[in-house]
Amino acid sequence: MRAALLTDLYEFTMLDSYLELGMTGNAVFEFFVRRLPPTRDYLVAAGLETVIEYLQSLSWSDDELRWLRQSGCIGAAASDYLRGFRFKGDVDAMREGTPCFADEPLLRITAALPAAQLVESRVMNILHYQTLIASKASRCRCAAGGRLLVDFGFRRSHGGEAGLWAARASYLAGFDGTATVQAGFDFGIPLFGTMAHSYVQAHAREADAFRDFLRTSRKPTTLLVDTYDTLRAVAAAADAAAAEQARSGRRMLQAVRLDSGDLNALARETRRLLDERGLHDTQIFCSGGLDEFVIEDLIGAGAPIDGFGVGTSLDVSADAPYLDCAYKLEEYAGVARRKRSAGKATWPGRKQVCADGRPTAPPAAI
Repeated sequence: MRAALLTDLYEFTMLDSYLELGMTGNAVFEFFVRRLPPTRDYLVAAGLETVIEYLQSLSWSDDELRWLRQSGCIGAAASDYLRGFRFKGDVDAMREGTPCFADEPLLRITAALPAAQLVESRVMNILHYQTLIASKASRCRCAAGGRLLVDFGFRRSHGGEAGLWAARASYLAGFDGTATVQAGFDFGIPLFGTMAHSYVQAHAREADAFRDFLRTSRKPTTLLVDTYDTLRAVAAAADAAAAEQARSGRRMLQAVRLDSGDLNALARETRRLLDERGLHDTQIFCSGGLDEFVIEDLIGAGAPIDGFGVGTSLDVSADAPYLDCAYKLEEYAGVARRKRSAGKATWPGRKQVCADGRPTAPPAAI
């Protein structure tokens, strides 16, 4: 997706003015979160690689520049400045996946004022969302311990780009994979998937659906067992697995998936039924309205669940859907700057976050 015009109008109006006034000295901007949401004790920095890709590829086409001029967004000087534009500056940042807290700069950009100002909105857009989702994902990972965790949230994410970034951010924060195929292609994230209820409904008999799915699957797979009667379906899944092994010699039932109901009680009964049929290695995977709180409760209750698919609550960060973040000027032309607005005051000058006395990451020049 081209991102040259994915920004706020005031970035262009300020660019126009800076150039007319000759204000092109070096500026230092920092991205940080002012305060943590009530349900967060920490955040996980994410999105740096995406920011670098954006800065390296940022340019304007002739059609875009023509439209900006004709719409009155910029004048001739700004149009000339943007023609052939390439971002040149330094980017200092925390390593992706680093735990962080309020008022700590996750990223610092040092560049000529017009360029550093111009990228504000998109840089915030990238870092805000990926940090938001990585932070939620980290909490899920802490709750789940070493159990399998998969991102299931694409279909309810706020747009395709958001769903793709959620897969990336959650994997960065410790998830094992995603159901979003594009994330596998773009980022090499492991893909996980089972079947939909519609596959079962499309068959005349649930048992036929299970047999067909196991027979046509290219590798060991998972059967969704809560379309009708969950425990009867578990028994049918076990029978289908036995039939496929007898037919082809392949052990194809890797797991059964529970997607509704009392997951604690159903997981216990499912484990009993599988074990009675000798399917001790067949896992139980759960999904359906899960978040870190539900996962923690299920594990605390001793539910025999081997993995979780987390969807909507992850991709929209349901309990904390935004961060109070900012991208602020900290220094211009060698002079420290600060903001003194009530509730939004900043400390002047560039900062350096350290871990064990060392900077969290070296600078990258672009």
